[in-house]
Amino acid sequence: MSNKEVFFLAEAGVNHNGEKEKAFALVEVAAAAGADAVKFQTFNAEKLAATRAPKAAYQKKLTDHQESQLEMLRKLELPLEWHAPLKKHAESLGIQFLSTAFDVDSLQFLQTLDLSVYKIPSGEIVNAPLLWHFARTGKPLILSTGMATLGEIEQALAVLSYGMSYVEPPKNFSEIWSFWSSEKAQQQVRDKITLLHCTSQYPTPMEEVNLKAMNTLGDAFGMKVGYSDHTEGDLIAIAAVAKGAVLIEKHFTLDRHLPGPDHAASLEPSELKHLISQIRALSKALGSGIKAPQPSEWDTRRAARQNIIASRDIAVGEVFSVENITTARAGGGRSPMEWWDVLQGESATKNMMAGDPL
Repeated sequence: MSNKEVFFLAEAGVNHNGEKEKAFALVEVAAAAGADAVKFQTFNAEKLAATRAPKAAYQKKLTDHQESQLEMLRKLELPLEWHAPLKKHAESLGIQFLSTAFDVDSLQFLQTLDLSVYKIPSGEIVNAPLLWHFARTGKPLILSTGMATLGEIEQALAVLSYGMSYVEPPKNFSEIWSFWSSEKAQQQVRDKITLLHCTSQYPTPMEEVNLKAMNTLGDAFGMKVGYSDHTEGDLIAIAAVAKGAVLIEKHFTLDRHLPGPDHAASLEPSELKHLISQIRALSKALGSGIKAPQPSEWDTRRAARQNIIASRDIAVGEVFSVENITTARAGGGRSPMEWWDVLQGESATKNMMAGDPL
């Protein structure tokens, strides 16, 4: 990831619906849209949800409300044998393949694929043992912060910083806090972790976006920040870039009307391509932040700015005064900001005609 351009993470998630052809098609859509990476989700449903675990309200609304969360997740697993071919396919199309792990075994499996970065999902921000395993990968991390308080985010960062430095897990949390107070721990998370603000509701209502919280995260921890967007449309993702996001994550689908929990809050292929093109344009428009004339402005500057000129014919040696000089666009000459200096007794060094610049 570069500070000069926004990294766009196209979130395929579970929108493959357990169908291999759809998974490969999602990779192709992400690449065609211009994404930097396409990301899936890797989990073992039996380890992720207990038998009686309830669904979230949005999941009940968008899927069979009578099935359990476990039954739903079983249908949405990404088979392990699909991962390597999907990664190869993505790389052949010029984008990165990533996947989010929801359990230790899944993370260890993903490590065999040597991914460039690992994404920690919002739901696991309080899962200390899993956070520690993420830290031990030694790779850059993306930490999503949906549903979390600042205190919970700091706890997670403290665990991650500890895991980046120690092979053995801590005996207690006091050891983690002790290390967290060091400059080394703080610098590690600044160097290797990007925080994502998000609201874990699908789709997210506008009044719950709270986009200013993204900058709160950056100010609180001095870290790079981005936005994981679950709103409908592309307005908020674009606004996040304008507010300084270095990474945007957005769900996409082949068809928003497909069955499944995440399709309704996802972009369709043409919408994904449009969003990425808008973000690329905005990234260029944001510029360096240095206020100075742009290369294309120099010609306009010469043409549009006024200069001090003779308002009538002036003889050599004649003293300049408000009666014989004025300002107008002349394409060059002395700046009107020197007006009062010129009037302090300066005189013409040659004969001048009306309209000649000083």
